[in-house]
Amino acid sequence: MIVSDYQVLQRDADNKARVTLESGETFELPVGGPYEVGSAKNVLVGDLWILAGQSNMEGSADLVDVETPHPLVHSFQSREEWSPAEEPLHWLGESPRVVHHAIWGMTKPESIPPRDPNRSKGAGLGLTFAKEMVAQTGVPIGLIPASHGGTSMQQWDPALRDHGGESLYGATRERFRAIGGKVAGILWYQGESDTNPTDAAKYAQRMTTLIQSFRADFQAPNLPFYLVQLGGFVAEPSQDMLRGWNQVREIQRTLPETMANVGMVTAIDLGLDDVIHIDTQSLKTLGKRLAAAALGKPAPALKSMAFEAANGWLRVSFDHVQGGLKAAGRPTGFSLRDADGRDMPLIYKIILDGTDALLKITEPTALSGAHLWYGWGLEPYVNLTDATGAAVPAFGPARIG
Repeated sequence: MIVSDYQVLQRDADNKARVTLESGETFELPVGGPYEVGSAKNVLVGDLWILAGQSNMEGSADLVDVETPHPLVHSFQSREEWSPAEEPLHWLGESPRVVHHAIWGMTKPESIPPRDPNRSKGAGLGLTFAKEMVAQTGVPIGLIPASHGGTSMQQWDPALRDHGGESLYGATRERFRAIGGKVAGILWYQGESDTNPTDAAKYAQRMTTLIQSFRADFQAPNLPFYLVQLGGFVAEPSQDMLRGWNQVREIQRTLPETMANVGMVTAIDLGLDDVIHIDTQSLKTLGKRLAAAALGKPAPALKSMAFEAANGWLRVSFDHVQGGLKAAGRPTGFSLRDADGRDMPLIYKIILDGTDALLKITEPTALSGAHLWYGWGLEPYVNLTDATGAAVPAFGPARIG
């Protein structure tokens, strides 16, 4: 194996990494560093995380007040060289993988192009995630940027693996092999491109296939996979668009219920830097939420609903709430709708009670056939979190009764 300056080696279950160089020299290194391995300097032993998906994972936020580097966080750059991690993490024009150029309608350059010194966009969530992991565990982190903005599940199709660097999945698998063939997990933020009626209907199966394929191809059947539920989109919505965004969000919310070692955090309550991209400060929040999930602290999850006829409250209960539900100002985001999505204006008061939200109903008899939503629409205003800042995800339709 060839080890490079600033490389992060994935630790084994015993918190050590083992390396045999081409010279035959063998190293057994405990978690930590930096180490010298042969001629390579500043080598770390810790956990490697792949950053995959589309633009909100690639990083499209303003490069203003960005996350600062950390000595125990390194990145396998788009040019496929290890370095200290710094914003922006993705420079797709430098990639040797054909797909990142072909998607733009370009050919791969013969040499690495110079970086744009005036670049103003590109902040992401990966560096904050890594720094939070280091802060909580002391374990160094290596980031493997592999995202590409605007891409769909069809473009991430694992069936294209044999196309190698001409496909997104194949390129990610090649990068996986290039960093030693071991990772701690995958972070995923994608779905905006699949909110049309045709692709939204296939999203659950495509996501299941993607996760199963990564686990099979990486020979890691329990590989952790953490995804982000879609945030807001400022646009004039068609009915198809509304249905698609709500459908994809609900699939993302419920995927961890059907697959082991899959977790989800939401971006539904976060701010934007343009009509669709999460802003720089909110991405820092999102990175911390993903780190919490990876450390075994799942986001709040819908548990049950029960109508209390004696007092006219609809009690909505949640699991995984730390320190009780909180809201900045008046709790908001819930709505009751009929089967066709039409608003049923029946909620006039919301009270938070520990892990529950109590919704006061004007006409209890009208609940027959109603569905409860939280975060309905393209750009809803929602504000429920727990005491740690973990946000309640969008959900719906949840049938009443």
